[in-house]
Amino acid sequence: MGVVNDLNTDTDSLGEPADSCTDSDSIEANSARQVLTPARLSGTIKAMYVLSAAEIEACDRATTERFSIPSIDLMRSAAAAVADFARHAFPEARRVTVLCGRGNNGGDGMMTARRLAEGGLQVTTLLLGAPEGFGPEVVTAWGELLASADAGSVHVVQTGPDLANHDQALQADLIVDAIVGTGFKPPLRGLPEAALGWARQSGAPFLSIDLPSGWAADTTQATGAGEVFPSDAVITFTAPKPAHVFAQLTRRWDQPVVVAPIGSPAEAIVSGLNIRWAGASMDLIRLPRATAANKGNFGHVLVVGGSVGRSGAPSMSALAALRSGAGLVTAAVPSAVLAQVSAIAPELMTFPLFASPTEGLLGENLQPQALAALMAGKSVLAIGPGLGQSPATSKFVTALLSETNIPTVIDADALNILSAKPDLLARIAKQRTTVLTPHPGEMARLAGSTVAEVQANRLEVARGFAGRFGVTLVLKGARTLIAHPDGRVGVNTTGNPGMAKGGSGDLLTGLVAGLMAQHAGDPARAVEAAVYLHGLAADLAVRQMDEHTLLATDGLPQLSRAFRFDSRGQNGYVWLQGLPAAFMPDVCSQRG
Repeated sequence: MGVVNDLNTDTDSLGEPADSCTDSDSIEANSARQVLTPARLSGTIKAMYVLSAAEIEACDRATTERFSIPSIDLMRSAAAAVADFARHAFPEARRVTVLCGRGNNGGDGMMTARRLAEGGLQVTTLLLGAPEGFGPEVVTAWGELLASADAGSVHVVQTGPDLANHDQALQADLIVDAIVGTGFKPPLRGLPEAALGWARQSGAPFLSIDLPSGWAADTTQATGAGEVFPSDAVITFTAPKPAHVFAQLTRRWDQPVVVAPIGSPAEAIVSGLNIRWAGASMDLIRLPRATAANKGNFGHVLVVGGSVGRSGAPSMSALAALRSGAGLVTAAVPSAVLAQVSAIAPELMTFPLFASPTEGLLGENLQPQALAALMAGKSVLAIGPGLGQSPATSKFVTALLSETNIPTVIDADALNILSAKPDLLARIAKQRTTVLTPHPGEMARLAGSTVAEVQANRLEVARGFAGRFGVTLVLKGARTLIAHPDGRVGVNTTGNPGMAKGGSGDLLTGLVAGLMAQHAGDPARAVEAAVYLHGLAADLAVRQMDEHTLLATDGLPQLSRAFRFDSRGQNGYVWLQGLPAAFMPDVCSQRG
């Protein structure tokens, strides 16, 4: 079981939310309680575990029963977070339509509608279904909405054909989807399904409360099982559910998916899924360096790769390891490409390997003195980029892995060599921290499976393989997975389609090795941080060019900004996907 959203409150550095829809005095006047706004709840993210739908319900129940925080206060805090986020993410929106279901998700929408209307926006609220049989919190939300003098226009829609009487609501600047949430089981039926067809006629962006209606909270698949509402931004509460980290919830990869704390104590937030968000591991790499630090404190990475005519892959891995902050980096490559690799950066050290164009790496590299010289002083080994798979090279890789025991990152050709030697993989993993970084094709070869089978069951394949062989497995792709030997799985939510080019994996190998060298005491979080950082740098780079023109190395100049990025926004929201406008003002737009 893991604590989720373990937050140390630090409101002084963040301040109160700007341009909030109603001030705290009016909130207390309406509710007789102080709403726990995101700014009051924000702080350093220590860990963020993913909760199932049942676990988030248990969390809400424990918050009320064990910690005496009324559930209506959680709803008020959720509505405050949504309204505040709507104003920041869609600053040009003046006309807002809120679609509410009859459950608690609809109650969040009702309270959000009231707050937006009281904040001066022109709001139309449509309740889908009869206003009866509500739960107690929704009764309160509905009553307050109707009683508010500034609630805007409120309508009840009880049949699909009735929606045609409200086509004016489609002329909004923003549509808030609060129809169904975490407890929903697909597919959409009846009035919600009719509302989807009706809402699609609007050209307005959609803001989803908790989840876009139609999604199952517990899915680990990228696509939904049936019709789902479109979304241009998603805000959920307390902790992400599986859909928030695995699924393509928004129309574009760069649109926001955020988590807002609403008052549940950390002790109430527990999960048995053993899945966590990789971005929380960035706290590890932001730790300040000691004033008296020297290069020896940050590890020495050895990159072994390249072959005659193939110098690019090890060059990129070595450069990424340097840029990650490793104290020293040495690239061991065939002597024929040594000059090209050494030219990549003056800070890079090199080590020549004996090789021939036809045979690959030669037996001289396996002599005891040669191996000893190669490994002297190294703290992390990264092996595979551009190596080739000749019999001689395979023999060299096998010997190097068998006769060393430092933490190792294995990629590319070294992975393909190991796919034919499962006994070797199991043996070397017992001697050291071992990280594999396969793409789906390499994973299929390692697992003796097919790419289709890997992609259909990414979580199960990654977790099962990591546990069986005792390795950390980085299964690359959209929503890269980091599966650890103990069953934990990190899910990465950065990255974009422009990264689907040669060289991206080589950079990741270097980043993983570089961060492992600096954080030897916490390799699991170091790997997760490296994966998150790799995707984030590419996300920053692609905003200055295009998904088609982005090169793998374009992310390197953005690493400095990526290191400084804090996924916790100014109001305490944790950005799982997308970037706050304050961080990237040039991409702030109406669609969020």
